[in-house]
Amino acid sequence: MDLLLRGATLVDGTGGPARPADVAVEADRITAVRDPGELAPGPGTEVADLDGLTLAPGFIDVHTHYDAQILWDGDLTPSSWHGVTSVVMGNCGFGVAPARPEHRDVIVRTLENVEGMSLEALNEGIDWCFETYPDYLAAVDARAKRLNVGAFIGHTPLRLFAVGGEERPATAAETETMRGIVREALRAGAMGFSTSRQPAHQGAYGRPVPSRFAENDEIHAIASVLGELGKGVLQVSIGPGMFVDRFSEIAVRYGVPVTWTALVARADKPGAALRTVERGAALPGEVYPQIACRPIVMQVTMADPTPLGEIDEWKEVLARPRSERPDLYRDPSWRDRARPATLEAWSRRWRKTSVEETRAHPGAAGVPLDRLAADRGTTPFDLMLDLALDDGMTTRFRIVLENDGDDEIGDLLADERTLLGLSDAGAHASQLCDACYSTHLLGHWVREREAITLEQAVWRLTGHPHKAFRVADRGLVREGFHADLVAFDADAVGTTPVERVHDQPGGADRLVVRSTGVEHMWVNGVATRSGGEDVEGARPGRLIRA
Repeated sequence: MDLLLRGATLVDGTGGPARPADVAVEADRITAVRDPGELAPGPGTEVADLDGLTLAPGFIDVHTHYDAQILWDGDLTPSSWHGVTSVVMGNCGFGVAPARPEHRDVIVRTLENVEGMSLEALNEGIDWCFETYPDYLAAVDARAKRLNVGAFIGHTPLRLFAVGGEERPATAAETETMRGIVREALRAGAMGFSTSRQPAHQGAYGRPVPSRFAENDEIHAIASVLGELGKGVLQVSIGPGMFVDRFSEIAVRYGVPVTWTALVARADKPGAALRTVERGAALPGEVYPQIACRPIVMQVTMADPTPLGEIDEWKEVLARPRSERPDLYRDPSWRDRARPATLEAWSRRWRKTSVEETRAHPGAAGVPLDRLAADRGTTPFDLMLDLALDDGMTTRFRIVLENDGDDEIGDLLADERTLLGLSDAGAHASQLCDACYSTHLLGHWVREREAITLEQAVWRLTGHPHKAFRVADRGLVREGFHADLVAFDADAVGTTPVERVHDQPGGADRLVVRSTGVEHMWVNGVATRSGGEDVEGARPGRLIRA
């Protein structure tokens, strides 16, 4: 053996009870899992004593948006700090491939508006060395990576490639072209196909993203390719005409697993999420609603008001360059049109919206915006705009968007019919950081709240995504599986406070959260973290192919 891990408490990812065990690794594979003391190291064996630590499979994050970041950040931070050894990107119908040169600007601006990515970072960081989807996978494969990476082919770039920028249903010929491209992508290794019907997904220049113009027949036609090849997952961001009944129909008709986003627990609608789980579970087919284990909280400036994009009047804002948006905010006629719709749409959010960062109005920080507006004799809508304008558009507002029903989140985590995901790692980089969801789960929901057991939590992070996403030979500590492993201190694992750094291309900023208690990590048998610190230059990650 090349590596012997001994002295740890093993939680193997199956959901079975924790037990003392030693694990042997040769090259990139686990070769033995035995009771303590049964494995003897050879002369060249590296021995890692993990006394007091929990040893688990490396975590699999199924919902990321690293499609662009991987082209400039082979470490895929901050996921690689939190026990994650494999990620799946290309969710919600977005990505950077396939991409004709004339569509690159639309793709970049779509990622800016929908996924809150920095336009400067995208323009400076993306190496457009690809056009087809297999070309893109080859580029990802060739790059040195700290983590393993799998990718969906997204409906928005696919539609741009086949239909162009026309906002209409696809013709029969165009649909057949898309089927052919998806077939080619799956054969090259794509993890599946993703799409979005989400009304809030307003893309380049404030227009609906291309996938929202697809009719159900088009999605069925593409899903049928997954069924024909017997590989791949369908991932859907829900919207009109695309919900649990349709997911069941697709899963049964084509024999494919379907996962959808997002099932959120809302404080103002207690029990609604669990009722949706029951409704879906009563239908046939392999369908996984994705849940998050953290409230979805964004730090937003009015220069990039992405969460407001679902409101018609705010689509006018997203259609304008950032430099022109303040002019619209100052326009009384636009305010008169936007005020009623915004106040109504965000009626449940104003009390959970506050100033997070400001130079001009430090006394406003931390006060709920509805209370602050009442004190000043105005509306939360007008106050938000006035504060931003006074501060040169730099004021950041903390907004609790979704998943604020804390008790129900615990119930959803305990319900094994749901799939844990929604980290959105790589997206909304300056607005939120939920790439730390794995260590938050282990620290908050296991140790502090005791809502689920350690074994259940590890299964959520490893064995369950292994099964649902067909991630071959990863996600369990089992002989023959890849040696993707994490050793953590169950009494200390958790997250640090969020911090803002400026380390993206062009000096763009982002929010990061670091981990506590994650002591060691191995990816394909190679140490990537040791003694709580990253191993510098370790890049053993691989492309995960369906």
